Amino acid sequence: MKIAYFDCFSGISGDMIMGACLDLGVDLAELRHELTKLNLPGFELQVEKVKKCGIAGTKVNVLVEEGPHPHRHLKDIEEIINRSDLKQNVKDLSMRIFNRLAAAEAKIHATTLERVHFHEVGSLDAIVDIVGSAICQDILAVDEVYCSKLNVGSGFVNCQHGVMPVPAPATLELLCGVSIYAFGPEKELVTPTGAAIISTVSRGFGPLPGMLVEKVGYGAGERDLEIPNLLRVLLGSRLAQETEVQQGHHAHAKLG
Repeated sequence: MKIAYFDCFSGISGDMIMGACLDLGVDLAELRHELTKLNLPGFELQVEKVKKCGIAGTKVNVLVEEGPHPHRHLKDIEEIINRSDLKQNVKDLSMRIFNRLAAAEAKIHATTLERVHFHEVGSLDAIVDIVGSAICQDILAVDEVYCSKLNVGSGFVNCQHGVMPVPAPATLELLCGVSIYAFGPEKELVTPTGAAIISTVSRGFGPLPGMLVEKVGYGAGERDLEIPNLLRVLLGSRLAQETEVQQGHHAHAKLG
């Protein structure tokens, strides 16, 4: 069984996820080709190798053409994804993430799913982040995802609605039930998009599970901080003993 462990010592965002997956070996040409299946013009991926505190990682920038971009509703995004030529499992995962994100936004702004305006989250770069992350998981053929506790940062951030505390309200809503902490710079380290993706795909948040590590990838963030602004993803297989222990726990739970 192939598993991935997301080590979020410096937070997480959609572009950091794609960067880490490319660092793990996802072919950039394949990712770009799959994203063309969205049939959405006006963007391109810029990818480069960078160093953060001396550690090399892959930085992904989603470059969007200048000009007005629509504020999309959930139904608009659903139509884009359903009309696309993406694999069905990629479509399904992408919509699970967007539905979770929409539910958080609706609760924070006291509105309904149908009336949520995604603003920044519904913009083209965020659609690419979410769908691109789903594509990467499919290419890597990951069976299960686990994650560390999330370093969310602190301070304040400017957004569409004004100055917000960190974590931003929608981010914090998405992370209910998730182990979080704040360490290091007074910056936003977990974005709403990153929170929506990882809270949808991860089976748990805590210590590194017993695994045989085959590859390690680093996805770089935008900033240069006093801590490495990187997302580290470990890819490998679960140790046989770990699997047996988990199966034993499940069997015990059923008998109980």
